[in-house]
This record gives sequence, structure tokens and C-alpha cells, in this order.
Amino acid sequence: MYHEKLKVWQHSFELSVKIYAECEHISNWGFRDQITRSALSVPSNIAEGIEKPTLNDKKKFLYIAKGSLAEFKTQVMVGERIQYLEPEVATHLKKEIEVIDFMLTRLISSLAKNYRPKG
Repeated sequence: MYHEKLKVWQHSFELSVKIYAECEHISNWGFRDQITRSALSVPSNIAEGIEKPTLNDKKKFLYIAKGSLAEFKTQVMVGERIQYLEPEVATHLKKEIEVIDFMLTRLISSLAKNYRPKG
């Protein structure tokens, strides 16, 4: 599948895996569930969107991924503030989030400029 070749998908996939490991110790199930779901939503929506046949569908799911990324960043910030996440872990996660956001923005822009329908 094409999405697995995208650097933005690879980065967001690895970040999603990392947050599961970082949250194993959190006893607050609601918080742990929400932060892992939002992180998992990013590569999932990139994958779903990039495999869609129309430009509008592709962009829709990539924008959903951006929204999930913003949600995830908010939860990282809350997790750091309430001491569920170590400051250095949160800092690393926020840096990765910024990289992924930049990559997503560029991907959306590139698709809009270079889209050629299949068929």
C-alpha cells in the first residue's frame, strides 16, 4: 500500500507506537485511552486518506489527521502538566508533532498542486 512509503505516515506510526509505551504506567484509564486514540488516529487517517480515489477525500482525511495531531499535542501538554509524562518525554513528543504537522501541511499542498486522477 502506498501510504506505508510516505515519511509522514512512518513518523506518525512510530510516534503512535511510542506513546503506547510511554503511557503503560498511567493508571488513569480515561486519559491513557484518549491520548493513545488520538495518536493512533493520525497515521490511520493518513493511510485512509491517501488511499482514497478523489482529491477532496484525500484532503478531508489528511485534515482529520491534522486535527487529531492537534488533539494529541493538547493531551501531551496536559499529560506533562499533571505529571503523567516526564518533561523530556513531552518535549520530544511535541517536537515530533511539529515535524509531522509540517510534513502533513506540505503533503496536502503538494496533492492540491500535483493531483492526477487515477484511471
